[in-house]
Amino acid sequence: MKAAPYEVPRPPRWENAVLVGHAGREKEHLERSMEELALLADTAGGRVVGSLVQRRGTIHPAHFIGKGKLEELKALCEEKEAELLIFDDDLSPAQVRNLETATKRKVIDRSELILDIFARRARTRESRLQVELAQLEYTLPRLMGMWKHLERQAGGIGTRGPGETQLETDRRLVRDRIAKLKESLRAVERERETQRNRRRREYRAALVGYTNAGKSTLFNALTKSDVFVENRLFATLDSTTRQMVSRERETVLMTDTVGFIRKLPHHLVASFHSTLVEAIEADTLLHVTDASDPDFRRQILAVDHVLDQILKEPRPPRLMVFNKCDRIDDETATALRAEYEGCFVVSARTGEGLDALRAELYRRSHERKLPVAG
Repeated sequence: MKAAPYEVPRPPRWENAVLVGHAGREKEHLERSMEELALLADTAGGRVVGSLVQRRGTIHPAHFIGKGKLEELKALCEEKEAELLIFDDDLSPAQVRNLETATKRKVIDRSELILDIFARRARTRESRLQVELAQLEYTLPRLMGMWKHLERQAGGIGTRGPGETQLETDRRLVRDRIAKLKESLRAVERERETQRNRRRREYRAALVGYTNAGKSTLFNALTKSDVFVENRLFATLDSTTRQMVSRERETVLMTDTVGFIRKLPHHLVASFHSTLVEAIEADTLLHVTDASDPDFRRQILAVDHVLDQILKEPRPPRLMVFNKCDRIDDETATALRAEYEGCFVVSARTGEGLDALRAELYRRSHERKLPVAG
C-alpha cells in the first residue's frame, strides 16, 4: 500500500507579520535578504503585511533600529494590524524585550524563524531531536523564566535546590534536557554509523546546495524516486539515500541532504552534524545551484561557508551542478560552463543534461574499483 504524501503541518491560523531590516548589517544585498526573509516567513505560516528598513545609521543597542524608525514601526503595526515582527538579523535578549515592550507585539529574529520552520518540518525522530537541541541551545542564553513547562519533564515539585531563583532553575532544567538530547543523538549516530559501514563499499554521492535550488527534484530525477518536493524553503530536512544503477551494473548511492541558507544558525549546523555526515563521507559532492537565480553566486558562498564548518581535510571532490537551465538562455548557460570549468548545466524538470551527469558519476564509480598501478 502506497504511503500518503507527506503534508507539512500548518499553524492553526496565519499571523500578520512585518519584516524589519537594517543596512548596518546588510548593505549591498539588503533587498535580496529581505525578499528571502519574506519567503521564510511564508514557509513558517506568516502573512507578510509590510516591511520597514533602516538604511542609515548604526545598530541601536537598545532597539536595533533608531528611535525615529521605531515610531514608524509602531505606526505601521497599527495600520497593518500586525501581530508579529520578524527581524532579518539576530537580536540580543535585551533588544527583544525592549522591542516587545515598545511595540506590544511578538518579536523574533531570523534565526528563531528558521528554527521554527525546522521544528515544523522535522519528521523523523532524529531530526526532531536535532531541532529541539538547536532550539534549546539558542534559547538558553535568552532565558527569562519562560521554560516552566519543563519542570514537569524533570519531576516538578522538589526539583529546585536551596537558594535557587526561578531563572536558575529554568536554566538547569534546560541544561539537563540538552544533555539528554545529546545522549539520544549519540545513540542515533551509532545506528547511522552501522548503516554507513555497510555502504562504504559502494560509491557515494551527496547532493548539497542552497535551499530551494531543486536538490530533491534532481534527486528524484536521477534515482527515479518520489521524495517529497515543495516549492518552499527547507522542504527536505532528513537525508534520503537511493541507489542509481547503470545498464552496465555500475552503482552509485545518492543522498539528498538538507538545504543551506545564509545566516543559518550555528546551533542548527552543529545539531544536524549526524545528518550531514552523509555529505562529509561522500566520495563526491554535487553542489546544486539554481542557475536562474540572479543571486546564485552569493548562495554558492553561503553553502561553502557551511561546508567549511563541517568538512575536514581531505575534502571530497565537488561537482558544480547548475539546475533549472530551462529557465535561462543558451548564452547564460555557455557563460556558466566557461566560468565554472567542468560544471554540469541541467534541468531536473525536463531531464536536460542528466544523462551526462549520470555518466560522469558512473565513470567515477568504475574508476574507484580499478586496481591501483604499481
